[in-house]
Amino acid sequence: MVQRDHPSRNIIGGLNERVTRSRSTSLAHIAHSAFVASFKPHDVGHALSDSNWVNAMHEELENFERNQVWVLVEPPPHCSPIGTKWVFKNKQGEDGVVVRNKARLVAQGFCQKEGIDYEETFAPVARLEAIRILLAFAASEGFKLFQMDVKSAFLNGFIKEEVYVRQPPGFEHPKFPNRVFKLQKALYGLKQAPRAWYERLRKLVVGQGFQMGSVDKTLFLLKHGKDFLIVHIYVDDIIFRGSSHALCSKFSEQMSREFEISMMGELYFFLGLQIRQTPQGTFVHQSKYTRDLLRKFEMADASPQMTPMSTSTALDADEDGKEVDQKVSPRESHRTAVKRILRYIKFTQEFGLWYSADSSLSLHGFSDSDHAGCRMDRKSTSGGW
Repeated sequence: MVQRDHPSRNIIGGLNERVTRSRSTSLAHIAHSAFVASFKPHDVGHALSDSNWVNAMHEELENFERNQVWVLVEPPPHCSPIGTKWVFKNKQGEDGVVVRNKARLVAQGFCQKEGIDYEETFAPVARLEAIRILLAFAASEGFKLFQMDVKSAFLNGFIKEEVYVRQPPGFEHPKFPNRVFKLQKALYGLKQAPRAWYERLRKLVVGQGFQMGSVDKTLFLLKHGKDFLIVHIYVDDIIFRGSSHALCSKFSEQMSREFEISMMGELYFFLGLQIRQTPQGTFVHQSKYTRDLLRKFEMADASPQMTPMSTSTALDADEDGKEVDQKVSPRESHRTAVKRILRYIKFTQEFGLWYSADSSLSLHGFSDSDHAGCRMDRKSTSGGW
């Protein structure tokens, strides 16, 4: 119950209301961006002890109400409701500082039964190579890419199946604690949630006159005379730009009318990529990800190396070497090789890809091969790009 874990003096409204709001919520809209919790809760009780995380959970449940995700009903006969759980995450900026506390209620999709709770689950996702091609194209054509984010995207996807879930932990209805929620829209964690959201978004974009890519089903193109608008979708992140400001504005307005949109302006940070767009070209790097990786494995102060591996190193099973992990049996030599790679990453953490505005869009292919190069099974390896 909310009132058991959260002081009743801080609650606005009646204690019998299913979703209550803290008194600090009214001020949080003003101060939320400046005051956030720096810790990540390990359970619901821990989260309810901090007003910022309470506000984050209320915000999530208010999204449910606004999007009409579910209806509280008596459980039907032979009903096996799917459990729900809270997932907590601190969103960070490029400098690693916590900028937002995000509480997400997810369904325990592993309990779903195929053919009963769901059928189709596949949803296309933009490949990283496609994003890089779009960045190169934008740099060559001399226009900047912009980004928008659909808030609580999966809550906008309609589902066809009859699915019931348990009430959110810590927010059970005081009068009807045994009731369940019947879903009208998708919930994070459901097997069919990604597909339901993609179908909703695809129908909306195609209905606006866009043509879907024949190969990449997440790429959409709108032509209007000599002008064009490109839209690339990665789940709830949308990259767009065109030759006409009017087309961009119209697309943004249409999306805002249909969904709750966060306009993030010029594309700076996407899928771990840090992007800098200039008139001379576009520079893409992952220095933040590199720093986080080195910090995670306590290699931030290690000495850098100019190459990822010594030319004299030849890795094999090394069965006589000292074990460093009993689960997968790596040896001391393997750990040394991995440390060398991390030292190389430290040396190259400021490296990146440069897409010059003066470069052509011609595509070049390369291949490499190593005949019988594996020391263990003498298999050949090859690669191309």
